[in-house]
Amino acid sequence: MNNKQSQQMFERARRVIPGGVNSPVRACRSVGCDPLFIQRAGGATITDVDGNEYIDFVCSWGPMICGHAHPDIVAAVKRTAESGTSFGAPTPAEISLADMVVEAVPSIEKVRFVNSGTEATMSAIRLARGYTGRNVVVKFNGCYHGHADSFLVKAGSGIATLGIPGSPGVPEDIVRNTVSIPYNDVDTLEKTLGDDRLDIACVILEPVAGNMGCVVPDRGFLERIRALTEERSIVLIFDEVITGFRLAYGGAQEYFSITPDLTCLGKIIGGGLPVGAYGGKREIMDQIAPDGPVYQAGTLSGNPLAMAAGIATLKLLQRPGFYEELNDKSASCAGRLKEIGERSGIDVQLNHVGSLMTCFFTGQKVVDFESAMSADTAQYGEHFRNLLSRGIYLAPSQFEVAFISSAHTAKDLERLAEMTEWSFKKLAEK
Repeated sequence: MNNKQSQQMFERARRVIPGGVNSPVRACRSVGCDPLFIQRAGGATITDVDGNEYIDFVCSWGPMICGHAHPDIVAAVKRTAESGTSFGAPTPAEISLADMVVEAVPSIEKVRFVNSGTEATMSAIRLARGYTGRNVVVKFNGCYHGHADSFLVKAGSGIATLGIPGSPGVPEDIVRNTVSIPYNDVDTLEKTLGDDRLDIACVILEPVAGNMGCVVPDRGFLERIRALTEERSIVLIFDEVITGFRLAYGGAQEYFSITPDLTCLGKIIGGGLPVGAYGGKREIMDQIAPDGPVYQAGTLSGNPLAMAAGIATLKLLQRPGFYEELNDKSASCAGRLKEIGERSGIDVQLNHVGSLMTCFFTGQKVVDFESAMSADTAQYGEHFRNLLSRGIYLAPSQFEVAFISSAHTAKDLERLAEMTEWSFKKLAEK
């Protein structure tokens, strides 16, 4: 494929943007190539500045559950933009989307909109600390909750992709008040939460880890977290920025029938525009200013464009059978890829839940951050480049998730399977 214009743009970008990108994984360093610059998208495909078209399994890292440039969402944004893009004042659309979120998500009685997943998670832990009067945050190795200081301790996503153990600029006092433990490890969980010397305000986790690749909770793991946090009056926060409105209309908490105290959302509720939200029990949410003493604010929070796109998206997701159809075709695709991997002659594991999946290039079952890190990233990089050369766009990192949208057709998924088999054969021949 000819990528001349993308290469030229990357050279220009590096002169004025750190690393040439505005989010590190986009630089594609871990997969051994330069990034593509995308010109447009529609349905299940993206097109780069050189005119090359790809079947897209990144889906803007999750929010494009209905595909790119869905006409209902585009129309809602255009219609709203004609009346103004931001007022710094309340709008009717904020109430409409809040009503939809509260009705959909089991844990949420009140919700506050922000502009990103990072804003949502950092605000949620501040709220949990303010509500409990305690300081310590317990998180899980490999779970990524954005780039706020507390969350860069043993984080996943770009931190894992780039092999960065943490980040300079995070004060020792912040690290001291953050405890990171292994995902799916009930023994360590019980010991940590049972340690009376710790002043634990909250436990935060991705109910399905999506930022060390797709890692599914073991049976009983989420239930035990819920039981222990309730026993000790610790606030349980589900980071559903990825899983919210993705696994089910009510998110992972509906899918697994586990209700946290607070939930963080993003991605899908903005319909592709920047958005985040946190919400939960009324008694906790009433601690946020102006009703309570916990301060959080944002000029563009609840901006009309994001609200309009979110409302349009959630209306599409309410169609009867939407999730059954999406999850069924995703399960079929995952099953096909797993079979291909099993007979390929290479070490590969396929983790899958709902419309999320990751192929890990390792011989061991991936259940936590340590086992995820056993994956052969060089082999993933070669697989990524193989598929890219055949018009299939995967996440440029072994430690991210592939997403399937309602716009992906049977033909698209068959192409993915065929090219995966071809790539695996190439890898096996080495």
